[in-house]
Amino acid sequence: MEFTHFDEQGNARMVDVSEKNITHRVAVAEGVIAVSGEVMDAIKGSKVKKGDVLTVAQVAGIMGTKRTPELIPMCHPVSLTNAEVTFEVNYEACEIKAVCRAITDGRTGVEMEALTGVSTALLTVYDMCKAIDKRMLIREIHLVSKEGGKSGQFYY
Repeated sequence: MEFTHFDEQGNARMVDVSEKNITHRVAVAEGVIAVSGEVMDAIKGSKVKKGDVLTVAQVAGIMGTKRTPELIPMCHPVSLTNAEVTFEVNYEACEIKAVCRAITDGRTGVEMEALTGVSTALLTVYDMCKAIDKRMLIREIHLVSKEGGKSGQFYY
């Protein structure tokens, strides 16, 4: 088996994408954080001492998309044309779903950016609420869809 991130001598390398076509690329990822009723009530009532949890997490998620190549080895720096993070709050189930959509016109995809955006947003919710209850559970972080590039479309 040939590894793409290692040369013939076993040295780490970034994959050369210079011959790939520039295409419009979109990736969507999502994940969930389950919280206690106490945490959910604090978020809903704007009673978290650190501030507006979902707004801060939204900004953090967008920032995460832009910092992806600093965190993931061999990940190409991508010129994002758009990144957005949204939340679907289920108050009854005490769950918050984060959804991140990343877009670029480039030679490589934005799946890692979308996944990093979701992860950063959910970790920020955890960080802002951990003083209330540390028993939050982050789960189901995954790629929902991607479009563009040689491999075409993917839907989970």
